[in-house]
Amino acid sequence: MIKIWHNSRCGKSRDSKNLLDEKKCEYEIFEYLKQPITQEMIKDLIKKLEISNIREMMRPKEVEYKNLDLDNENKTDNELIKAMVEFPKIIERPIIIKNDKAIIGRPIEKVITFLAK
Repeated sequence: MIKIWHNSRCGKSRDSKNLLDEKKCEYEIFEYLKQPITQEMIKDLIKKLEISNIREMMRPKEVEYKNLDLDNENKTDNELIKAMVEFPKIIERPIIIKNDKAIIGRPIEKVITFLAK
């Protein structure tokens, strides 16, 4: 089953959802701005995304990112994860999860390739 961390107000997120619909994929929507998330969920995503720098899954242009000084290299991974739990708006979107792998669906071509695997 495919899961999409989705923000319906985001064009890129809507594009990914539409692609899943076009491909007739079975998927579950997780509206991460409306549903609670936990530190464990973020840690699981980090593993599935196979990223070494947590900031890769964060939106540095968001006001909260700047206000919390999250580009400060002295911030620990736990502080970054806690910030994403408290301010999920700073999480990059969409995130597409398939089995034990995940991608950030930007650009849409990444989603096309990911679904083909």
